[in-house]
Amino acid sequence: VQLQASGGGLVQVGGSLRLSCAASGFPFSSYSMGWFRQAPGKERAFVGRISRSGGSTAYVDSVQGRFTISRDNAKNTVYLQMNSLKPEDTAIYYCATITPGSTRPGNYWGQGTLVTVSS
Repeated sequence: VQLQASGGGLVQVGGSLRLSCAASGFPFSSYSMGWFRQAPGKERAFVGRISRSGGSTAYVDSVQGRFTISRDNAKNTVYLQMNSLKPEDTAIYYCATITPGSTRPGNYWGQGTLVTVSS
């Protein structure tokens, strides 16, 4: 099983980034997927999730309206579009499988990608 996140980098306040997470080794379309982040000195936290079909999403309040999760089951990839970035969005971002309706990660985790928002 592999989940490889990419697309992180350094961006200014108010900027945008699009993260990707490529999955392999498991039936991707059968799993809801989540994004999580870990800021410096803090615990890993739920950002949002998307249903197996992509028809349903949910987000933590702090990113609602700024972040959008999507997926392409043909490409086994889940995306996180991040707009209007703030310094507090600085973190390592991870994708993982997730139980539908949950904010906790499932069995499969990926390597993260670092997002740094400079003011």
